[in-house]
This record gives sequence, C-alpha cells and structure tokens, in this order.
Amino acid sequence: MLRQVFRRLCAALLLTAAALSVPTPAQADTVTCQDLYVPVPLGTMHGRLCAPSQAKTVVVLIPGGTYNASYWDIGYTPELRSFRLAMNQAGVAALAVDRLGTGSSSKPLSALLSATAQANAVHQVIQSIRARFPKVIIGGHSIGSAMAMIEAAKFHDVDGVLVTDMTHRMNYITVIPVLANMIPAPLDPQLGSRGLDAGYLTTSPGTRYTAFHTPGPNDPGAIAYDESTKDVFAATEAVDTIAMTTVVIPASQQITVPVFLVVGNDPHFCGPLASDCSSPEALRASEAPFFAPAARLQTYILNGYGHAINYAPNAGTYFAQVTNWLKTLS
Repeated sequence: MLRQVFRRLCAALLLTAAALSVPTPAQADTVTCQDLYVPVPLGTMHGRLCAPSQAKTVVVLIPGGTYNASYWDIGYTPELRSFRLAMNQAGVAALAVDRLGTGSSSKPLSALLSATAQANAVHQVIQSIRARFPKVIIGGHSIGSAMAMIEAAKFHDVDGVLVTDMTHRMNYITVIPVLANMIPAPLDPQLGSRGLDAGYLTTSPGTRYTAFHTPGPNDPGAIAYDESTKDVFAATEAVDTIAMTTVVIPASQQITVPVFLVVGNDPHFCGPLASDCSSPEALRASEAPFFAPAARLQTYILNGYGHAINYAPNAGTYFAQVTNWLKTLS
C-alpha cells in the first residue's frame, strides 16, 4: 500500500516538473511595444515596434495611400485582422511606420513627397534597427508596396520583400474613379483640422468600402474602424506608382532577395485589364517577368476580399502563409 502511494507521488512530481519545464508562450517570449521617431531628410518618421523578446526577424511595414500604421494592427477583432499580432505570435517582430504626412510622422509640404522620398525615409528607419535584428524584411500595402520595392532595389539592405495588394498591371478603369473621388484633406470633416495643404488627399466620407473592400463582406464594424482611422496621401506619391514603367518596374527588376506577393480578388490590380489572379500559379506567371530570378518570386491569393486584405475576416490564412515564407529565408 505504501509502495503504491509512493509511486503515485513520484509520478505526480514528475508530471509537475515536466509541466514547469515547458514555458508558456507568454513566459518564453514576452512582447514589448515602443514608439520610434527616426530623423529622416524631410523630418521625422514614426513607427510602432512590437517585438517578442527572442525575435531574430523584424518586418518593417509601409501602409498604403490614405492608411497609416494602424492598417497593420487593426483594432477591430485583432485576433482575425491584426498582421502585427499574428507576426508576434509567430515570434517575429513588426515595425509599422506612418508614411511621411500621416499618423505621427512629420507633415512636410505635399509637393516634396514621392514614393521614392518615402522609400528613402524608410531606409533610415531600417538602418536605425538593423543592428538589433539579424534578419530584416520590408513589406508594403498598395502604394506602400511600391515604396518597399524601391527601397529594397536602391539600398539592398533587407533580406526579403513582402508585396501585398499591388501588381505591375493596374486596372485604370477602377483606379481612376477611386482617385477622382478623393478630396483635399483640408476639406474633409475628419481630417481638416490637421493643417495639411491641399496636395494631401483622402477618401470622401463613406466611400471606403467601395474603394478598398469590395467584393468582400460589408462588415459594419470593420468599415467603421477603417473610416475612423483613415489618413491621407500626397498626390505626388501616386505619380511614382501610376508611372510604373519609369519607377516601379525598374526597381522590382533590381531586387536581389526573395519576394512574396499576396493579393486578394482585387479589382484594381487583378482581372482582364490587369494581372491574372485566377490562381497563385497564374499570378506568378503574370508577375515573374517584372522580377529578376534572384527574387525567387512566390505568390498567394486570398480569395473573398478586395484591395485592403488585412481587413478580410480570413486574413489569418495569408498571415500564416507569410509566416511560413519567413521560415524559408536563410
């Protein structure tokens, strides 16, 4: 009887010790967030860095036009839509910047901004953290993807490029009406008090679902959050992107690190008048000519959503694809 009790006690102690020897994710890798303000040629670029304590990789993220850093850390159902949270849970640090003119970054004269100027500023941000992380990935959304490719091609200081919601063939039939529906920031009820000049543009109130989310589900909470956090872009930023043959295409062809391209069912960059997004393989065939072989281009399509795929209720499937891709980078 005593021998059985002793055996049970020993087994219980062994199980307890084993449980204590396996740290929980929170104990193993606590995430800390901090605001960074990096001096750049046109002022200061702000970024929000959230890093697990043991992170070796950081993804530097550039939002698209009329978005700011909040696009990468959506506060509405973040367990579904926060790219930042998904990366942190995978042990990867995320640094989302506010493009110049947006968020907490400096607001220079809009005429001074271009996709290239923004890329130069992001380069300074990367240099400020390069010693902290052995592996640095640059990523972008929409026009932010153009900036990411320009930065990677010009400075060769990153280990990979994540391109989302952008291809090298734009459907001008859908893009031009979106641009035409923009209004100068000083005339916008939400952003007019910022003191920005009229060269900064934003979406007219109540138009973001049509511009960025269709054909995805019209989730009132998601669209309300998007409207409440909307920002601006300088008209001169768009020139570099729309004029693909003079800026973006030469840049993408000079990228010498792996590239992962992700799009949804995006009416602005997919379809008969744009890129073939009928399958990941078709997308890769459509986009591969714009990249050098060294880019080892990989592609993924998130079905069921439009241009702003971080807002998709199934965004987690693409987050997981990015995480898997990061693991393949040497």
